[in-house]
Amino acid sequence: MKVVAKYIEVVSWTDTKGNINPVRFKITNEDESNSVVRIDKVICVDKEKLAGNNMLAYRCQSVIDGVEKLYEIKYELGTCRWILFKI
Repeated sequence: MKVVAKYIEVVSWTDTKGNINPVRFKITNEDESNSVVRIDKVICVDKEKLAGNNMLAYRCQSVIDGVEKLYEIKYELGTCRWILFKI
């Protein structure tokens, strides 16, 4: 996987225990077009600290352009922002 580290827009839902479950995300491509990726499966969720920021790291799997890909998105707990970290 290659490190991308781009901020993304995410649609998610939260259960009664406060667990965040991402559904899909939108990313701006290099040619300024937008792509929407549906998250097919969340493989695991880990808590981590990156550069002093507490984060939730989601390892996910989706079919992108007809190819099944693994990627990692992160949720910054302090700023409530999502990052496409690796793809």
